[in-house]
Amino acid sequence: MKFKKIFTHWKVILLLLFLVFALVAIKPSPWVEGVTIKSVAINSSAAQAGIENPTSQLSPLARERIISINGEKINSPADYYSKLTNLVENQTVYVVTNKQNYNFLSHTDNLGKIDLGIKVNEAPITNLRKGLDLAGGTRVLLKPTEKISASDLDILLETLKERLNVYGLADVVVRSSTDLSGDVYILIEMAGVTEDEVKELLAKQGKFEAKIGNETVFFGGKKDITYVCRSAECSGIDPSQGCYKISEGYACRFFFSITLSPEAAKRQGNLTSGLSVISETDGSYYLSQNLDLFLDDKQVDTLKIGSELKGKVTTDIQISGSGTGRTTEEASKVSLDNMKRLQAVIITGSLPVKLDVVKIDTISPVLGKEFLNNVLYVGLFVLIAVSGVVLIIYRKLKIVLPMVLILISEVVLVLGFAALVGWNLDLASIAGILIMVGTAVDHLIIITDETIKGEFVYDWKEKMKRAMIIVLTAYLTVCSGMIPLWFAGAGLLKGFAFTTIIGLSFGVLIARSAYAAIAEILLKE
Repeated sequence: MKFKKIFTHWKVILLLLFLVFALVAIKPSPWVEGVTIKSVAINSSAAQAGIENPTSQLSPLARERIISINGEKINSPADYYSKLTNLVENQTVYVVTNKQNYNFLSHTDNLGKIDLGIKVNEAPITNLRKGLDLAGGTRVLLKPTEKISASDLDILLETLKERLNVYGLADVVVRSSTDLSGDVYILIEMAGVTEDEVKELLAKQGKFEAKIGNETVFFGGKKDITYVCRSAECSGIDPSQGCYKISEGYACRFFFSITLSPEAAKRQGNLTSGLSVISETDGSYYLSQNLDLFLDDKQVDTLKIGSELKGKVTTDIQISGSGTGRTTEEASKVSLDNMKRLQAVIITGSLPVKLDVVKIDTISPVLGKEFLNNVLYVGLFVLIAVSGVVLIIYRKLKIVLPMVLILISEVVLVLGFAALVGWNLDLASIAGILIMVGTAVDHLIIITDETIKGEFVYDWKEKMKRAMIIVLTAYLTVCSGMIPLWFAGAGLLKGFAFTTIIGLSFGVLIARSAYAAIAEILLKE
């Protein structure tokens, strides 16, 4: 009879409905097959075949997954990369995903290795997004060197996202935040980028300019440059020069072709029409002035202009540069990294303002996995410990069991909301969940004490009213303390404040109210 009263009470029904919605949002799927596509390189064979680069807005389970390659099942990232070693250049590759089938030719990257242009991760089993602390990666906090308007801030965020996308990093978080003093910061979370690459790629303004003498031929960005080649056929280590010995090691030349807009090509034709032709000792002919390349007002390279380009309006030109190292392998890697950074800047153009690197945190995926395992173990231990203490105090299983179920339901509710809004769960968010569980235990004990030990002069409604007033007062106190943390630390504590406020709200307004109704039904004599 009491169980019927419990499951027909409107507060319990409301809790059950929210739990169903939370589970639908989380969508536990332990049977998921294959590996998830993390990114697809621009102009790669996979991209040309129609495989799309996933956006950060997609939920984890909605992302495309590779099920098999050439008929062989792919169960892990290790399987995928092992399969690539068995392929040869220009081999037809049949890729089956959870969305459709593709076939295209395999190609080598700039280092001569087979690369389909696809990076993969383990397939997620829920829609919960793991933040940097749990998944591993790099968190960068940037600050504009000058005040920035709202419109320029939007341009800045979009340009940074595009640079990371061009660099092969599509699944990133880029957002602005402010601290308590009103200063603007840019917070970026990503995987696979070193500290030096961050400083070169993100912190620099990236103003690219090509000049003949003192006259600008074209700037980096979509206005003057319509296409930048990034495939192995028209970019990489320059085969005509390759790597060569220098006094302090080795140097390697890179090259890649670009396509100018008609306006930029016309400027180049006009600027070269008045130049004279000079001959070199090897019998080749060039124009009297070079094409100088500048990055952030610093000359990074100079290119000779062939005599056949004098006054010619041509949209196809070749950019080159170099990199050095102690060995040819190191020089080749540095050269290709320089090429990728330059390509990213040329494609996206310059940032509205320069940025300073305030803080960089790097966490390995292995360490993130250990964090997650430790959190699960600690959560299980806390649940067992709380259950044991409550059982010792009240000596009634009918009190302990509802308490445990309510605690679990509160965690499910906040995780479901995080999955629904796409909130990344990091250590700050986990700390917020632990705070929520701690206050839940406190509030459930208050409700139980008021129910069992209340003075006999109070009726049941008065007992519940008194208990809920205490709970609501504590809830408002904690929430008011979380609001300043939302803006403190340039947004780094937002996950803690957000999870704590949302968790407490679900708990007080839904779960703990349901527990009060359950306690009244079970304990009322």
